[in-house]
Amino acid sequence: MTASQIFAVIIFVAMFVLIVMDKIERHYVTLGSGILTLVVVFGICMRSGSAIWDTLAFKGFATKDFWYQVTESESKGINWATILFIAGMMVMVEGMAKAGFFRWLCMKIAFLVKCKTIPVFVTFMIISAVLSMFIDSITVIMFLAAVTIELSQLLKFNPVPMILSEIFCANLGGSATMCGDPPNIIVGTSLGYSFGDFLMNTGLVAGISLIVSIIFFYFAFRKELVSGNGESVDISKLPKPSEAITNKRDFIASSVIFGCAVILLVTHSMTHLTVATIGLFIAIVTLIAFAKDALELLKKVDYKTVVFFIGLFIVVGGLEETGILEIIADFIEKISGGNIRLMIVIILWVSALASAFVDNIPFAATMVPVIQSLATTSGVALPTLAWTLSIGTDIGGSATPIGASANVVGTSISAKNGYPIGWGKYCQKLAPATVIVLAISTAYIFMRYL
Repeated sequence: MTASQIFAVIIFVAMFVLIVMDKIERHYVTLGSGILTLVVVFGICMRSGSAIWDTLAFKGFATKDFWYQVTESESKGINWATILFIAGMMVMVEGMAKAGFFRWLCMKIAFLVKCKTIPVFVTFMIISAVLSMFIDSITVIMFLAAVTIELSQLLKFNPVPMILSEIFCANLGGSATMCGDPPNIIVGTSLGYSFGDFLMNTGLVAGISLIVSIIFFYFAFRKELVSGNGESVDISKLPKPSEAITNKRDFIASSVIFGCAVILLVTHSMTHLTVATIGLFIAIVTLIAFAKDALELLKKVDYKTVVFFIGLFIVVGGLEETGILEIIADFIEKISGGNIRLMIVIILWVSALASAFVDNIPFAATMVPVIQSLATTSGVALPTLAWTLSIGTDIGGSATPIGASANVVGTSISAKNGYPIGWGKYCQKLAPATVIVLAISTAYIFMRYL
């Protein structure tokens, strides 16, 4: 190995270890690692200004394909389309939250099923999955968990089973679309896949898995939910859904903007508008609609996540420029011995196992160029490997409390309200559910693509 390859690997491994240790905020870790990559790997070892320029990828902003793309183009270095899209959706979600959209939706659903525990349990799982198809799962769980605890106090049931089920379904729903989970955004923007491509591929297996998951959680938690809930609840004494709406005008505006975002994403492959264009447009419209609160919405955007992505893409760019990712791809191909089924199993289950313990975002960003290289050398269709990687990284994160950000948020909210969820309780129910969905996904990929 060359000096540049050795340092690129050392920086990457150190970054991963620091993220897992969680002693330093992860955006500082990736940004610091990114700067080291630019200085040490590209500057000192490679002495390549072009490698630095290609990784920073600023020139992309000035190209037509960045905003309006008819044909697929390869993405290298910092994926600014991903960053713009995520930032734009963050602005929209903050507007929806300020208007009371999420709390209204949850309360409305509860009233539609007459606030009966089991129907609420099932419908909240479904709404968790559906919302996570379009909105970041962290935001979905943040509001669902809060409303669940509020309802549990009114309806006298244990909220832990419902929160655990919501977490799992949020991660599952996020796997169904390109904008549902950060790994999917990375895969989609890097390889040129649309919202519809994900919906017709990962979306189908997510739908099948959701049905199985609802049945599994119903039997796993039924006794805990019905215990102590023998008496009927007087719905008239509960807070009305309309009370959740803070401002009718803002509520209508945020609902319309959300509808526009969904339409733009669904028609993405027909309009040829890139996710960068869609994200920027949605952010601008939201800020105009919430003019008097625009500055507040901008302040609430999670800039730490944006910085995290920038640093991460630079580090992965270091692995790509030095040829390390090609070495990894060759290693996977040798292990599988050219057996396509074994290659699929390795990518799916290793992705899931890794995502159960480390952040699935850097793993997905690292693996995208790896599967591109595998598709070229092994002859396996790139879309097949892409759907396999997306499913593995999205679903695997559900297995442990630290596997995905939504898990951390959901368990934290539960603990703050007096309902702590330990590793034992979490893994006892959600680890088996994860294995079941991965098994379904493996069978689905074999039957559909091989």
